[in-house]
Amino acid sequence: MTTQRLTEIVSRFPSQRILVIGDLMLDEYIWGNVTRISPEAPVPVVQVTSESYYPGGAANVARNAREFTPHVAVIGLAGGDPAGERLIELLEKCGIDTSGSPRAAAAATTMKTRIIARNQQVVRVDRDRRSALTADQTRGLADSLGRAMADASGIIVADYGKGFVTQQLAEFIGDTAHEMGKILTVDPHPHTSLVWRGAAAIKPNRAEAFLAAGLPQSVPVEPALEDRALLEAVERLRALWQTESLLVTLGEQGVLLFDGDAPPYHAPALAKDVFDVSGAGDTAIAALTLSLCAGATPREAAEIANCASGIAVGKLGTATVSADELLAACARL
Repeated sequence: MTTQRLTEIVSRFPSQRILVIGDLMLDEYIWGNVTRISPEAPVPVVQVTSESYYPGGAANVARNAREFTPHVAVIGLAGGDPAGERLIELLEKCGIDTSGSPRAAAAATTMKTRIIARNQQVVRVDRDRRSALTADQTRGLADSLGRAMADASGIIVADYGKGFVTQQLAEFIGDTAHEMGKILTVDPHPHTSLVWRGAAAIKPNRAEAFLAAGLPQSVPVEPALEDRALLEAVERLRALWQTESLLVTLGEQGVLLFDGDAPPYHAPALAKDVFDVSGAGDTAIAALTLSLCAGATPREAAEIANCASGIAVGKLGTATVSADELLAACARL
């Protein structure tokens, strides 16, 4: 892809309207220093210097999309606890529309706490909460989803397995997106075993591909195009999901794209320094979707998503990538 073509695609990002649907979470970062080992156990003692909070899960996908376009809305269940209130406040401060997200006073918000010392993650603490919708919320959601989808250029479903995305909801989104002629992309969760049909693209990582296909995970093979076990898993998933394109993210190996009858396409990883992989998949699905909405071919969209995630892993924390960073990084290739 030439620099001129990349610039042409990225220049169309700001006019796209992106709707993100999925599990909303809050990411907490506790920053500090380690100077000694605890006398109570062989673990480091972290002296806390600061704390920061970011949208997580589907909310982080929306935050990544917001870097490229001012027209972003998110729909997911928002808890009535302090974490949920903080999350909604962060999203609205970013300029992300949360009006379609049902609020549940009794629901607890999933929060992931990462303790960082000297730019290294010491430990992650998860407060996982499954928050399924009530019958009344489900009925109201169909109306708000229909309106939001009609207004969107592209729709991203980010399923983190916390209960918001059900098979019934997946079928409604897929059918509605197909009827409206909307671009639908999915970042699936393998443990929910949801069947996705009507999507323009689905983006599992390598481990998720094996789990979703019901196959044991194998050791990665070089070159990636000769990874027979992975190719078998992808063949099963394409038959199950009936998606137009399947993009498998491979970490340090880059990405593999399967699109229609075209031969599989491998784009190698671009990151030179990896500081934190947190949220890299969120960056990839946001860039992939915006690219498809902006008229990119699946191969061009895969290259842009690969480049964007390569930038994200070079940052500490659940980072976002700007259009200027994306253009500069791709221009150096």
